[in-house]
Amino acid sequence: MSVVLITGSSSGFGMAGALAFARRGDRVYATVRSRERGAQLRELAGEEKLDLHTRILDVTRPDTFAPLIEDIVAETGSLDVLVNNAGIIHPGAWEDLPEAAIREVMETNFFGPMLLARAALPQLRKQRSGYIIMISSLSGLAGLAGDVPYSASKFALEGATEALRHEIDRWGIHVALVEAGQYATGLFRDEGELPAGYPTDSPYRALVAAKLKEVHDGHASAMSPELVGQLLPQIADSDGSQLRWPADEVARHVLHSLHRQNDTERDAFLRGAGGSDWWSQGLARPGYSENE
Repeated sequence: MSVVLITGSSSGFGMAGALAFARRGDRVYATVRSRERGAQLRELAGEEKLDLHTRILDVTRPDTFAPLIEDIVAETGSLDVLVNNAGIIHPGAWEDLPEAAIREVMETNFFGPMLLARAALPQLRKQRSGYIIMISSLSGLAGLAGDVPYSASKFALEGATEALRHEIDRWGIHVALVEAGQYATGLFRDEGELPAGYPTDSPYRALVAAKLKEVHDGHASAMSPELVGQLLPQIADSDGSQLRWPADEVARHVLHSLHRQNDTERDAFLRGAGGSDWWSQGLARPGYSENE
């Protein structure tokens, strides 16, 4: 039995991962932002009599990280797996987004997971074992238009995790990055083509609207978060030799494509994958007039 701490567990990858670990007999501490947000997970755990416990955690409050780790260790004697899953996105063009929104993305997606990992390290070093799994994104490998803050947070997470790997491996501590394509996680709420209150005079409206419509249209065929949830225990059982874990065929294709390209080839690939050639060429959004 392993002791597992997983963040962002009210839905999506976090809920799927928490259940996957608990269903195989692990003791799971699943964090949510409020007691209400953990109701569904507690209900499922109760129905299946799982050793799964919710805890309240705001990943932008690093002063609460050490007490949480200490409480878990006091109850169980160890911490074997930390899954940093909690994340947010504020869609929009870089020039349009308020600084507060940009900083919130970085605090949640980068500083939160890295500082929680740091809070866990004293216990993991003491044990001379442990696994830290970071839920990254293809946006951490391929920066696309309309995705600047989220891409920045995930690129930072990718680099920091890779560097951290070489600092802590001497104590038998492993790290991993999960690369996933589009999943039905609720990260994007269905709010039409543009978020409420998006600047009406933005020169990027057509670009952002097109990107969001693409995401919303693809949501119906998006993959189930359970696929990633099932992958997490496999990673935790691995020997630590693999850093990046593609969760699906799209992720495998992107990893393979980007890691064998020069900058010119990478740029062409990303423009095609992001569907933004029309924007870079100064054209109107396909199927829309110049003013839309």
